[in-house]
Amino acid sequence: MPSLPPIDYAARRQRVMDAMGPDSLLVLYANPERRRSNDTFYRYRQSSDLLYLCGFPEPEAVAVLAPGQEDAFILFVRPRDRERETWDGYREGPEGAMEGYGADAAYNIDELATRLPELMAGRRTLYHALGVSRRRDDEILRAMRSLKGNRRQADRSPSSIADPLRVLHQLRLVKDDAELARLRVAAEITAEGHVAAMRGVRPGMMEYELEAMLSETFRRRGASGHSYEPIVAGGTRSCVLHYNENDALLRDGELVLIDAGAEYEGYAGDITRTFPVGERFTGPQRAVYEAVLNAQEYSVSLTVSGASNISVHDAMVRRLTENLIEIGLLKEGLDEALEKESYREYYMHGTGHYLGLDVHDVGEYRDADGEPLVYRPGMVLTVEPGIYVRADGDAPEHFRGIGVRIEDDVIVEENGVTILTGGVPKQVEAIEALRKEALSGRA
Repeated sequence: MPSLPPIDYAARRQRVMDAMGPDSLLVLYANPERRRSNDTFYRYRQSSDLLYLCGFPEPEAVAVLAPGQEDAFILFVRPRDRERETWDGYREGPEGAMEGYGADAAYNIDELATRLPELMAGRRTLYHALGVSRRRDDEILRAMRSLKGNRRQADRSPSSIADPLRVLHQLRLVKDDAELARLRVAAEITAEGHVAAMRGVRPGMMEYELEAMLSETFRRRGASGHSYEPIVAGGTRSCVLHYNENDALLRDGELVLIDAGAEYEGYAGDITRTFPVGERFTGPQRAVYEAVLNAQEYSVSLTVSGASNISVHDAMVRRLTENLIEIGLLKEGLDEALEKESYREYYMHGTGHYLGLDVHDVGEYRDADGEPLVYRPGMVLTVEPGIYVRADGDAPEHFRGIGVRIEDDVIVEENGVTILTGGVPKQVEAIEALRKEALSGRA
C-alpha cells in the first residue's frame, strides 16, 4: 500500500467547533454493539461521525467538543479491564484515548453522567442527536434538568438542543486530501476485486463463488471487508435492485450484475459492473448494455463543479429515455415518455449519491431554500444508471430478464472529474476480450 497522508483530526474538530459557535457543546455517542444472535455480535463498526472527529474505534464511547474551554476535546471511554481484554481484545482506556487519539482530557465512561452537567453549564446550545436512543436522551435531559434554576440557583442549562448532524454532515461533504487518498485506495481495491470476478466467472458457478472472489481480494489487499452487503445477481435476479442472497446458479447466456465495494480505513468503494457469464453479450443484452453505458458516460461528463445531483439526474433521465426509445423498450415519443415517466418501468432509482465514510454518504442534496446543492471540488460521488427489464413485464420478449447497471466513483474537480474506478473494463469490446481470454485459460 502507498504511504497515505495522516488525517488531521484536530483541524477537523476545530472546523466543527467554529461552525458550532463559542457558547455550545457537542455530545456524540459511539455506535452500540449489535447482537447477531443469542450471545454473538456483529463485527463492530464505529459511528462514521465519531470516526470523522477522532478515529476512536471502540464502542461505549462518547466524544465531547467544548469550544473555548482549555480541554476542548474530551473522550469518555471504557476503562482498561484485564479480564475483559483477555476475552474481547485490548482497550485504550482514558490514557490511550489521550495518547493515541488526541483527547485533551479522558475519563471512564461511567463518569459521563456526573460530568455532563458541569460540561453543559452556561452553554447556550447543546448539540445532541435526539431520537436515536431513549437511554441517551434521558441521560442528556437529566443533566439539563440538574442545571435548571430555582430560588437559590440561576438557570445554567442550555437554552436549546440542536442536531449535530447538520454541522458534521455539511463539513463531511467536501473531502480533504487525506480522505481522497483513502477513497482512492478503496476504489483501487474494489476495482481489483471486480476484475478478479470478471476473470473468474464460469458457467455453472454459484453466485457466492464470485462473492468469495471479491472477499478474498478485498481482505488480501488490506481492506477491512465489504463496505456494504455485496450484490451478485445472475440472470433475472439482476432486475432486483437490492438482491443479495447470492446463492443461485450462473448460466451460460446470462449476464451477471455485481455491485460491491471494499472498505479501507473506514472509507467506502462502490462499483457496479454487468458482464456475460459466458464469452459474449447476446444482441439484446448488448443493446440494453450500450444504452446504459451511453447514459452513464454522459452523466460522468456532467458531474462537474457547479452542477448538482438534480441537474445530472434530469439530464441522464432524458438521455436514457432517448436510448430506451431507440432500442424499442419504449414506444412513445420522447416528450410523452418524460411527461408520463414511462421510463420508470425500466429505471426507478437515482443517478448517484455521495461517497465517503458511508457508502451512501451524508449530506443534503438541497440547500435551506430547497434549491439543488451545487457540486464543489472535493466532493466524491457515484454515477450509476441502469435498465431493468423484468421477466414478468410487457417488454418485447427478447429483452425480458435483462438487468444492467454500470457504476463508477468520481471526484469533482475544478474543471471536470477524476474517475477513481477506471480499472474495471466497461466497454463491450474490452469486457468480451477479457472474458474470451479468461475462458481460453490464458487469464
